[in-house]
Amino acid sequence: MSRRSYRRTGAGLSQDDSGCLILHADMDAFYASVELIDRPHLRGQPVIVGGGGRSVVLSATYEARRSGVHAAMPMGRARRLCPEAVVIEPDHDRYAEVSRGVMEVFRSVTPLVEPLSLDEAFIDVSGAVRGSGTPSQIAAVIRDRIADEQRIACSVGIAATKFVAKLASAQAKPDGVLVVPRDETVTFLHGLPAGALWGVGEKTEEALRRLGLVTVADIAHTPKATLRRALGDASGAHLHDLAWGLDPRPVIPETVEKSIGGEETFSTDIDDPDVISRELLRLSERVAARTRAAGLVGRTVVIKIRFADFSTITRSRTLPEHTDLARVLHATALALYARLGLDRARLRLVGVRLEGLREASEGHHQMTLDERPLGWREAERAVDRASARFGAGAVRPASLVAQPAATEETARHRRAPRSGDGHGPLRYQARHPYGRE
Repeated sequence: MSRRSYRRTGAGLSQDDSGCLILHADMDAFYASVELIDRPHLRGQPVIVGGGGRSVVLSATYEARRSGVHAAMPMGRARRLCPEAVVIEPDHDRYAEVSRGVMEVFRSVTPLVEPLSLDEAFIDVSGAVRGSGTPSQIAAVIRDRIADEQRIACSVGIAATKFVAKLASAQAKPDGVLVVPRDETVTFLHGLPAGALWGVGEKTEEALRRLGLVTVADIAHTPKATLRRALGDASGAHLHDLAWGLDPRPVIPETVEKSIGGEETFSTDIDDPDVISRELLRLSERVAARTRAAGLVGRTVVIKIRFADFSTITRSRTLPEHTDLARVLHATALALYARLGLDRARLRLVGVRLEGLREASEGHHQMTLDERPLGWREAERAVDRASARFGAGAVRPASLVAQPAATEETARHRRAPRSGDGHGPLRYQARHPYGRE
């Protein structure tokens, strides 16, 4: 039994939240819900967020989920399962914007917020209950503010540990709250299938099933030594502890991101170096903009290449100094790609990532002798300001404007001319004389 198929088991629990100081807040169908903010006429209809071709489902409304559609499912299969669904191309900048608003709501309650992704986080309210009320009252305030300010729904699990709080939020969906009282944790857990435990994927679940262990209760009542022999020392001990509700991990406030990246799966395998160069440029632009928005700079550029046979390689280069410039990222990514000598090998996916991040205020840029005081850094920041005012992509390199693109995502929104060798200056050009389409 998979995580998605276990039924709700919150019925019968009391509402005693004393000692339940960990909240797990999770947005309901986040990407799809964000898209519906500006498309209220689609509410109540099956909606899928994802690209075309061989991309996967990013999110789906609950109406589409009733047809069997779920995140990470290939788009082709999702369309077959729910042919009446409205398919919307993802808008990652919009999702990041809403996510920032959601995280601000969490941090207005307490600084002890540990984001897991754009749409979910653990919140330790131990220091907030005196001034803000009980954990359940705090959860109610969070949900109301997110609904009012961001116009999306949020489900919250309340428990004594992170693991149980996350399980509770899943049980509370959609748009609900579930408290798992500290003294009723074991009762709650033992009614779940083994697949509900963190660390139990398909292979582990199959190994447990061979041992006759199909529920969390089965795992809890199996000697730890037996689990260690079957699953390995670390995994066996970990699952045994979780089965008894033991999870000592604290909520760790967000730290500086370790890396910022982006990748794109082509709708068909690509071997044209010019198309690949343009895609590396588009990804470099996206990564650089996200890096600047986060107030960071990075030093190591990484490219990811996936071939038609699904084999994948990465290559990296550490720069002399930290950067947040798309121009530098693109030139480095192109050089890394050229060194591979692929000779028109067919590619399924390319990606660009910036690592070795630090606060931009800590970086020190050493100007070269021929560098102007006002140059690419100022130009790219001006692009950021234009994008913030007129929308993402309002200003972009000329090589990404008005020519056919390689991916399903760009096919509907972008056209890009054949570029040169990729080492010349980037020319920014508005899509419309006034910066709008």
